[in-house]
Amino acid sequence: MNFEKLDEKMRRFEQSLDQVILPEMYLAARLDGRNFTRLTKETCPFEAPFDTRFRDAMVDTAKHLLECGFRIVYGYTESDEISLLFHPKDNTFGRKTRKINSVLAGEASAHLSLRLGVAACFDSRVVPLPNLECVKDYFSWRQEDAHRNSLNAHCYWMLRKKGISAREATGMIEGKSVSWKNELLFSEGVNYNELPGWQKRGIGLYRSVYERKGYNPESGQEELCTRSRIETEMELKTGEAYREWVVSLLREP
Repeated sequence: MNFEKLDEKMRRFEQSLDQVILPEMYLAARLDGRNFTRLTKETCPFEAPFDTRFRDAMVDTAKHLLECGFRIVYGYTESDEISLLFHPKDNTFGRKTRKINSVLAGEASAHLSLRLGVAACFDSRVVPLPNLECVKDYFSWRQEDAHRNSLNAHCYWMLRKKGISAREATGMIEGKSVSWKNELLFSEGVNYNELPGWQKRGIGLYRSVYERKGYNPESGQEELCTRSRIETEMELKTGEAYREWVVSLLREP
């Protein structure tokens, strides 16, 4: 069998499970760290429940994903995960899920590994969203997940640092109300409401446009030119204000 025929035959198998996200669908992707509990507590002994070194590494990885070839208008990171919102007109790799997932997971894994100096691995899943309301709901969901995980983590590690075992600490907070958990922290001198916003609601990254002076070689004069940069928001809005702000980024040219 000559190469052309063999190539045509085998590509049918390779592409047999290809899925394409329709152009009419909004598109998000979520990356999760694999075995990051071991990574952050054993391989890299970061401070619990939150460590600014790990936070900065995750923010830097999210920023890298916004610059790795896709048209992504918003990145959101909390704990060991990153969510990305694509511009509606992005058509990278023909919107094939296997390509988007593999490239994003590879880029994130490589970047964080280099950043930390140890092997780190992400998985990725594409999330098709049929309308703007679902876009709002998706990022509200991830922000609420960040809040719930943050409150649980602060309670858990407060108990652990008091000498309580992992199993006992988990059992003590399981099924307890938000008010009970807040009271537990307050009894130990921690006002949860006064903790940094990034610990409670996650961190957002988006592009902003600004003007700067540049040199025009044709005219030989300085002129104002437009540039874009990635901004990092550590104190995200909540509720409807956050939902509207996220979808407003889709309207950027």
